[in-house]
Amino acid sequence: MNKLKQRWSCDGGYYAILKIAIPLILATGAYSVQHFIDRMFLAWYSPEAIAASMPAGILNFTLLSLFLGTASYVSTFVAQYYGARQYDYIGRIVWQGIYFSLIATVFILLFIPLSDSIFILAGHAPEVRELESRYFIILCLGGFFPVVSSAISGLFSGLGRTWTVMWVNFVGTGVNIILDYAMIFGNFGFPEWGIRGAAVATVISAFISTVLFVFLMLRPGYRREYGTWSGRAFNRGLFQRLLSFGFPAGLQFFLDMLGFTLFILLVGRIGKIELAATNIAFNINMLAFMPMTGLGIAISVLVAQNLGNEDPEMAEFSTWSGTHISFFYMLVVATLFVVFPGIFLNPFGYEADSVSFKPIYDYGVVLLRFIALYCLFDTMNITFASALKGAGDTRFVMMAIVLVSWLVMVIPSYLAIVVFEQHLFVAWVFATSYVVLLSIVFLVRFLRGKWKTMSVIRD
Repeated sequence: MNKLKQRWSCDGGYYAILKIAIPLILATGAYSVQHFIDRMFLAWYSPEAIAASMPAGILNFTLLSLFLGTASYVSTFVAQYYGARQYDYIGRIVWQGIYFSLIATVFILLFIPLSDSIFILAGHAPEVRELESRYFIILCLGGFFPVVSSAISGLFSGLGRTWTVMWVNFVGTGVNIILDYAMIFGNFGFPEWGIRGAAVATVISAFISTVLFVFLMLRPGYRREYGTWSGRAFNRGLFQRLLSFGFPAGLQFFLDMLGFTLFILLVGRIGKIELAATNIAFNINMLAFMPMTGLGIAISVLVAQNLGNEDPEMAEFSTWSGTHISFFYMLVVATLFVVFPGIFLNPFGYEADSVSFKPIYDYGVVLLRFIALYCLFDTMNITFASALKGAGDTRFVMMAIVLVSWLVMVIPSYLAIVVFEQHLFVAWVFATSYVVLLSIVFLVRFLRGKWKTMSVIRD
């Protein structure tokens, strides 16, 4: 008990982690709730809408992830500059992230003409394919806002001022939920747009979050102390440095999401029921995963700040404190998934036809057991990968995810579903194996300690 108390109150202990992590956990948790309610409303609206929302939504997010991962790496630069007390560089790196967001938007818009072709290749049912294309196009049109928000929020998370990030996310989530209810079903005088309404609500809420972040960034205190306005000039050297470390992080995020996107598209070839069950299961999984990404951001920030302050041992100690917290949380959630699956599945069938939802529910119960198992290993993926990225070891993280994802999940799932026409659960065995093996790879890399000598702000 004394050791637990000491670990709670010491530098790099549980309190130090939670002080930064709790607002980020609540912020990413709000994002999970937003998507949970979004999918729940679409499940109430029609089976085709919920079946279409996950493939189209995750495909859009996969596309965005390349740019989100790069832009959000601003937080690591800010944290290391802050730890090294080089405050005059903080505003400059944030603006390089904003310029990157403008370039990213051009690439996102190029995918709009390809939307129909992408979902035709996926081989989904025609009525689902049409809804997928509509949803994807609208989300792409608003792609600039989540990317630039990730860059600007890196200012606040890198400085450890995570309550600001939380409140902005809360506002965006609240707006999204209200507009979802209005635009999907045609309430409050809005037209009934179904899945298109869900997409429009998402874009509007992202726009509002962006406006709030810009307003807060340009407050006099930030402009004076960190140069958030005076540092607005394009800086070629800093921009290249952001790409050098941030782009592998973005590519890692993209390839990780691509693996799961291909997995979902492959599951869609089995049948509409299996696809709907997988969509709901992954949506429920976000309730466990997304809050822990907030903890991962906190670990990354503390590692970066401590390395900037040339204290790698404190960075390591902080990472282990975060790992303990993450494992306890995941253990609780995994137990709930196994013992009380109905708590998570029943909301999706509340307004749906009971006969058509019954097979989806039955599949979902089994899929939640798969998720409960790999959640425990996902703890190491989140915490150790975050620590490595906070140090600048982004290329290794990228290569590990590419190799393990394709060799353990994507290719075996393709062979099982398309070539050998196996059951849904066979594909999920490969998805679970991917998470387990990847966690072991990151643990070994972290224990070897090469990351302790790295820095993104020094050559």
